[in-house]
Amino acid sequence: MTTVSIIGLGWIGEPLGIHLQEKGFQVLGSTTSAEKLEHLSKKGLKAIRFSLNPHPEGIGFNALFQSEILVVNIPPRTRSGNGAFHLGQLKYLRSLIDNSPIKKVIFVSSTGIYPEAPSEKLYSEEFPLTLENTGNKILLRAEQLVGKERSFDLTIVRFGGLMGADRIPGKYFSGKENVAGHTRVNFIHQNDAVGILAWVIEKGLWNQTFNGVVPVHPLRREIYEKNALELGIAPPSSYQNEPEGIDRLIDSKKIMETGFEFEFPDPLEFSYQPQRN
Repeated sequence: MTTVSIIGLGWIGEPLGIHLQEKGFQVLGSTTSAEKLEHLSKKGLKAIRFSLNPHPEGIGFNALFQSEILVVNIPPRTRSGNGAFHLGQLKYLRSLIDNSPIKKVIFVSSTGIYPEAPSEKLYSEEFPLTLENTGNKILLRAEQLVGKERSFDLTIVRFGGLMGADRIPGKYFSGKENVAGHTRVNFIHQNDAVGILAWVIEKGLWNQTFNGVVPVHPLRREIYEKNALELGIAPPSSYQNEPEGIDRLIDSKKIMETGFEFEFPDPLEFSYQPQRN
């Protein structure tokens, strides 16, 4: 039985753990809180308390680094500080990986790494990223840090905007004024984000980079209005008066060429489970 450890049993990590267990993998994951441990245990997931602050903290966390495959899903809090904390986390994590029997790593990154500039051509995994043109220096440095001088196989998955379940795009702009509705989106549904990570593991797609974005890119306004109609959310009260033009779109061809099929290829058809308060 193949063993998989998941660093970060959060919004993607928890359903991924459940999905992999159902597929016959032996899964061990990490969480930073005691309350979450209890929740995960009820879901049938084995977890250990582990955090990177930025140095490793927890009890018995070495067990996480005894598996064959490691999934790293610790999003950078890039809005706070200069990213030094996140890079510190990854430096300690690399040290733990380098001193472990782990053979294969999936590193979850973001399409925020691509330039912010709109482009006639879709941004693909082959786009030559530099610290000068990247949309997020921390994401680029993080990928470089995890990828340099290594003895393990590494696949990087760059997700677009993660939606589905309780993450409803229209909810974030409900009733707001002067909302940007004229640009197109680079979204992915939670089910498909989980699906891509599992697909990489099952198909052995190592030492590659994949964009995790659906192939259909509707206008933001179309999505907000559809969410409002279907889920009873107030739509934005006004939109920016901007014409539609060239957008910053991310290419999803590469993952589809491996045979992966999106369950929700169009953000206008995403399913949601709004949480009732």
